[in-house]
Formats: sequence, structure tokens, C-alpha cells
Amino acid sequence: MYCGYDVGISVLLDKKITGVVVNRDGPDDEIVFETDDGSYKMYHSQDCCENVYIEDISGNLQGLVGHVVRLAEETTGGAPEGYDRQSSYPDNYSDDSETWTYYNISAGNEDVNIRWYGTSNGYYSESVSVVKLS
Repeated sequence: MYCGYDVGISVLLDKKITGVVVNRDGPDDEIVFETDDGSYKMYHSQDCCENVYIEDISGNLQGLVGHVVRLAEETTGGAPEGYDRQSSYPDNYSDDSETWTYYNISAGNEDVNIRWYGTSNGYYSESVSVVKLS
């Protein structure tokens, strides 16, 4: 059950991470951050004519556990330097629109970058949401 709206990644600031679970096995990739203030889910709910997924995680998510988050920010931009688009196309790739969303999270001595990649026909959202779980 969700709180119903996107609270943004900055909601993790000053919260202690008590657990992190990554799920890339279902139709929607997701990361759940357990904190001393509840659980938060990062995900994109897939719809027709789009594909949004976790493309890469740099750093050790489990290294955040037991520490207070001191940086939690989202940025969007182009493909990372040196990225080979042709070899990375998902099966249902559409080149009408693409979005790269980067999440930078730091806690303790660990810095983690989560890179999401989204494509669509331009009509559907490629954004990632962070919601509080009840």
C-alpha cells in the first residue's frame, strides 16, 4: 500500500537506512529503502509503449545500511559518456523519447548512483517515483 503520491528521493535525507531491497525480477524494477521513519519504494509502473528500468547501480547499496543519509538527489540528463546505445536497446525500445534519471545517495562512507533508463513513444511517462509505503 502506498501513500498515493511521489515524495521524491530527498525524503531520505537525515533518515537512517535500516535495509535495502532491490527487485529486478518482475515487470517493474524497484528498490525499497527501509528507514527509521518507514519504508520508501523507488519504481516506475510500466504502461503501454514504454520501458523504464534500472540500467545500472554504481556503489554498494548495502553499504548505506546503518547510516544516516547525508545526500539524496535526483538529476536527469543524457546518456552516460561512452554508452553504446545500439548494443543496449531493450526489445521494445522506441526512439521517440528517452530519459536518463540519476539518483545519488550518500550515507556513511558509501556513495551510490542509481541510473534509470526510460524510453517511450513520447506519449507515456518515463519518470521514476518514490513513494512512502504504509
